Amino acid sequence: MSIRQFRPRRDARRGISRSKNLALAILLLVTIALQISYPLVHGDLRTFITIATVYFAASTMLLHALFSYGARYFFSLAFVTLTFGFFIELIGSKTGWPFGTYKYSHSLGLAISGVPLVVPFAWLMMLHPVLIAARKVTSTWTFLYGGLLLMVWDLFLDPQMVSAGRWSWKIVGPQLSFEKGVPLSNSAGWLLSGLAVIGLLNVLLPKERRKFGSNSTIPDIFLGWTLFAGVVGNIFFFNNVALGIIGGLIMTLVLAPYFFTLLFGKPDSFN
Repeated sequence: MSIRQFRPRRDARRGISRSKNLALAILLLVTIALQISYPLVHGDLRTFITIATVYFAASTMLLHALFSYGARYFFSLAFVTLTFGFFIELIGSKTGWPFGTYKYSHSLGLAISGVPLVVPFAWLMMLHPVLIAARKVTSTWTFLYGGLLLMVWDLFLDPQMVSAGRWSWKIVGPQLSFEKGVPLSNSAGWLLSGLAVIGLLNVLLPKERRKFGSNSTIPDIFLGWTLFAGVVGNIFFFNNVALGIIGGLIMTLVLAPYFFTLLFGKPDSFN
């Protein structure tokens, strides 16, 4: 008679190469460094950093998508996200639906029909990490969780960009007291459009990570950094303590199920 030692089966997936991990880490570090420098500079340099941050963040997420999920996910994510981002902004800026009445300034660079080309890439930089988070939290209500997370992220984005003169709003109807210069309709529009695009991506994009794919560390760090930067930036640099506290609390509450899932697994109630 023999006693065999039990060893749990290891995850069959293996990580990507060191060079690929290094490329992802460098892109993410550059993105974070650019965001750190943003409140410390002014004028044309701040404009450049605004645009560069979006492109570096979007590049980070696209490369992570390719390394993690493969070419089909990569091309589908890029096409759907950039197309949706451009046309929802085109419709929004021309008709006032679903966000409200707003217009972009000329400071964001090259534009088509009034929509700066950098704007769809801002959608892309958030949609990949948000989709990963939503899929891990729930398989049934992915679109709802993802749409809600996009909406709370914009609580930080819009006041900062309005204050910097990147776009402006015609205030019609109610607005949140801590969102200076931004109507409440914008949050409703982000929720509605977020539900639509996350639902679409969830249907079209592969769900399984590649056998030799990257894990979710890079997008997870980016989500955590987005929360941290939103809180610290508004409290200490952008003169909006209320947004830093309230927005930070709201985003923490929304992200809590995801970080709980990362640590302990998916709760049955979210299936």
